[in-house]
Amino acid sequence: MKHLILIAACALGLAGCSSHYIIATVDGQLITTDDKPHLDKSSGMYQFEDSEGKDQMIPQSQVKQIMER
Repeated sequence: MKHLILIAACALGLAGCSSHYIIATVDGQLITTDDKPHLDKSSGMYQFEDSEGKDQMIPQSQVKQIMER
């Protein structure tokens, strides 16, 4: 019974973890995000929430790489 409770607690703990992403721009800036940036194809802009919880947008042409931390 103890093992089952431990396994359930670990599973819930891992499910709550979210990945952080780093956006590297062409000018050398590194931007940390809490969620994966999403590309809005109609505007050509990446939309994301920054580390302070603010919604941000950056042009696709300014993004060099998106890395998962």
